[in-house]
Amino acid sequence: MNFSIKKFLPHLIAIILFIVASLVYFSPVLQGKVIFQSDIAQYTGMAKQQNDFRKTTGEETYWTDAAFGGMPTYQLGAKYPNNYIKKLDLTLRFLPRPADYLFLYFIGMYILFLVLKVDYKLAFLGALAFGFSTYLIIILGVGHNAKAHAIAYMPLVLSGIILTFRGKYLWGFLLTTVAMGLELVANHYQMTYYLLMLVICIGIAYLVDAVKKKLLPHYFKAVGVMLVGVLLAIGLNATNILATKEYADTSTRGASDLTINPDGSPKVRTSGLDYDYITEYSYGKLESFNLLIPRFMGGGSSEPLPEDGETVEALIKLGASPQEANQVLQQLPVYWGDQPIVAAPAYVGAVILFLAILALFLVRGRLKWWATAGLLLSLFLSWGKNLDWLTQLFIDYVPLYDKFRAVSSIQVLIELIIPVLAVVGLHQFFNEFTKEEKRKKALLYATSIVGGVVVVFLVLKSAIPGFDFGSPYDAGIREQLGNELVEAVRADRALLFVKDAIRSLLLILLTAGALWFFLKDKLKQTVAIGVLVVLLLVDLVGVDRRYVNNEDFVQKRVMEQPFPMSGADEMILKDEGHFRVYDATANAFNSGAASFYHNALGGYHAAKPRRMNDIADFYLYNGDVGIMNMLNVKYFIVQNKGGGPVAQRNPYVNGPAWFVENVQFANSADEEIKMLDSLDTKKTVIVHSEFKDQLPLENVVRDSTATIDLVFHEPSHLTYETSTKSAQFAVFSEMYYKDGWNAYINDNPAEYIRVNYLLRGMVIPEGNNKIEFKFEPAVVKKGSMISLASSILVILAILGGLFFSFRSKKEENS
Repeated sequence: MNFSIKKFLPHLIAIILFIVASLVYFSPVLQGKVIFQSDIAQYTGMAKQQNDFRKTTGEETYWTDAAFGGMPTYQLGAKYPNNYIKKLDLTLRFLPRPADYLFLYFIGMYILFLVLKVDYKLAFLGALAFGFSTYLIIILGVGHNAKAHAIAYMPLVLSGIILTFRGKYLWGFLLTTVAMGLELVANHYQMTYYLLMLVICIGIAYLVDAVKKKLLPHYFKAVGVMLVGVLLAIGLNATNILATKEYADTSTRGASDLTINPDGSPKVRTSGLDYDYITEYSYGKLESFNLLIPRFMGGGSSEPLPEDGETVEALIKLGASPQEANQVLQQLPVYWGDQPIVAAPAYVGAVILFLAILALFLVRGRLKWWATAGLLLSLFLSWGKNLDWLTQLFIDYVPLYDKFRAVSSIQVLIELIIPVLAVVGLHQFFNEFTKEEKRKKALLYATSIVGGVVVVFLVLKSAIPGFDFGSPYDAGIREQLGNELVEAVRADRALLFVKDAIRSLLLILLTAGALWFFLKDKLKQTVAIGVLVVLLLVDLVGVDRRYVNNEDFVQKRVMEQPFPMSGADEMILKDEGHFRVYDATANAFNSGAASFYHNALGGYHAAKPRRMNDIADFYLYNGDVGIMNMLNVKYFIVQNKGGGPVAQRNPYVNGPAWFVENVQFANSADEEIKMLDSLDTKKTVIVHSEFKDQLPLENVVRDSTATIDLVFHEPSHLTYETSTKSAQFAVFSEMYYKDGWNAYINDNPAEYIRVNYLLRGMVIPEGNNKIEFKFEPAVVKKGSMISLASSILVILAILGGLFFSFRSKKEENS
């Protein structure tokens, strides 16, 4: 027993240090503060209605009225029954956010290194290198929590896979199942998709090795074991996966029904996102060197130029006061890379990158090949349109690749692979069985290559094609303020590059020096590792703090209410009716501000409801009031003369529901959306011909005395009362979503159809009737049952594993 405690003690110390490191880096959380994350602020606006509903009623709503005229809450933090894997995830994330994600980075990578049979001290170093990688810190700063969440569990999934391939079938199966279940809990399928790419590289490397060693039966047995684990992991997350798939087909991530653009030009039809949208954030080939030198291309888009640089002097020469010069300085772009905007460079660290190159000369076998293949694949695909033939190949032929945007984010695999290579390489370097001559050569080659690259850029920067410190925005600066200012800006960008290049070179030489002194017996291994840890922290944390630091933290109430109530909001909230609000003071379809207080027509989401997005493109962005009336927009938030928000009432709004007197049929989606142009939506409704058989009325004879009133409304339950002398056709200003919304007339199931491209329509019988719409998604019921069954199977497997393990140990000791 004492031996077991002694054996576990170093790992316990490592876990405690990871907790400390997470809390120290994000120390304001200890004061009750929270980090201001722009994306989470928008999410707070989008999710407020459902969160308020949950607090008030104790029930879950799977539909929200607060965004895009109405949408499912599946991608807005919906909580599902029997989601026990989520409870495990919440247990692991016991630290305050975002320290919880940083801790997950550390512990997941640490476990991977232990599975790779690396000494715990090196595993600790590698975990720090992964967790403090600049990209992984910056996504916490801007609020890409789901992305960080998914990345954090990647090493754990790899741990299960490697254990299984090693022949540890039982524990490999259990770890793969639980880790993959946690990976899917994160609900960021783009990151999981990239992980799958790396897993395929691993699978190929192990397959080639199995063929060489004639171990194919073992290989396929391991693959079979892992497939069962993955299926169970999917089962644990069945509700979320099924619901996401259902919604994705109706979102901007699914195939469009339109073949034309708003201007009438042909629309390139795809099963996913448009090429330009997918590749908008394409990493520049030359820009990739910021993996080694942080401000290789200026750093982050919002990063300021130096206050004592040539730009300030040039501005003062142009007549600006020092105060005015500093104000202009904040607006001039320091970043000059290929992407539209970046929060920070994807810097992995000069120290760890140097060690990864060192590893290429020391590591042999499967790990080297899958790591190298994954690294190159990640790098090449991150270039996007800058390596068009490869990107187009993947979009055309690789399943689901066209569902994801921001191709540069695949560099998360680089953030993962480089520390793995580096630490495994260090393990070989410190291994007494590795020949000294081999270690010396590897150290010489790595220093020459990595240090040489930095020196080449320092010495020959002006001669390297494309390396001119010029930004696409410089033309506008030149036009407004002259060429001298542009040259001053470029000089300051060059100065930032030189400073960081020298910094990287110094860190490389110090790292190489520490390893050299170890070879010369001037440093013990433990001391050498300690020196490397210090250099690593100085390197990465020093850069991280430029972009995410204590200044990013605010009082908790700021994030709980990120959008202060304006006079316009206050006025609109006095109206207790059921209507929508359109915020014209900002980009309504890229803001969650209006959703925080109202049933908004706009919103903020990466996967918007596709038909609402189409309507926005064709009509709403042009301010089409007729379409706004149809969508029950009773209030516009506009700017007054002073620039402040003011509420403007729309007296012509159609209301929650109305009867029409004319029905026109459209034979295609193109025709359907075009017919809405200048349509009198109060009198006429457009119906796609696919619903013609569900429309029993051949002619609509309008009953002028007919009434329809909304008498009860919750996000997932609407009740209307009607009174008519004859059958009438009603249009409801609610989004059509066939998978979940059920209609009832006097408590009996009824049919409804899609009208006006995205709304609901229904034939109302004569007399006095109660009409109800209830959101009752079958996918939630089905998914929760699968999750329950999968959870039971996993628990039984864990108990069985513990039983067999205990029995095996007992037999060994007897």
